[in-house]
Amino acid sequence: MLETQRLLLREYTPDDFDALYEIMSDAETMQHYPAPFDEARTRRWIEWNQENYAKYGFGLWAVVLKETGEFIGDCGITIQNIDGEMLPEIGYHIHKKYWRRGFAKEAARAVRDWAFQNTDYDIIYSYMKYTNVGSYSTAIANGMKKVKEYPDPKNTISYAYAITRKEWEELCAAETEA
Repeated sequence: MLETQRLLLREYTPDDFDALYEIMSDAETMQHYPAPFDEARTRRWIEWNQENYAKYGFGLWAVVLKETGEFIGDCGITIQNIDGEMLPEIGYHIHKKYWRRGFAKEAARAVRDWAFQNTDYDIIYSYMKYTNVGSYSTAIANGMKKVKEYPDPKNTISYAYAITRKEWEELCAAETEA
């Protein structure tokens, strides 16, 4: 579906369960969630994204290394409750053995571009628990700015980052000129 220099992003299939479960059941990877996922929650995650594909035309997509075909995580757009509003949100989970190699940034950038090229949204968000430095660093790396900090029963405090269509267009123009 989407292709970057090193990655392919495609829709989930039931065959992705084992690789996804390895990521979502890991306590370190899921430290910013209320708890790691069990098998049932992981299966439901795949089903939820498949429902999103049918309903919206997008969801979280499987992130696969082009070179090897290995499933290393997910990245995409879902509609999330961000401080009481249902908003388009770029989310990502990358297997911890691939952290700090720019894969989340690369995947999220491709998703951001896809969203502005294929939807009518004028603003795209990412939100995360205030302690999730990796997640908000990825948002910042993709041109997002912190737009909100709010109390959240799930996360204690959540941060919301966003980029507008106009900011994205300016960013693309600057990258083209460089």
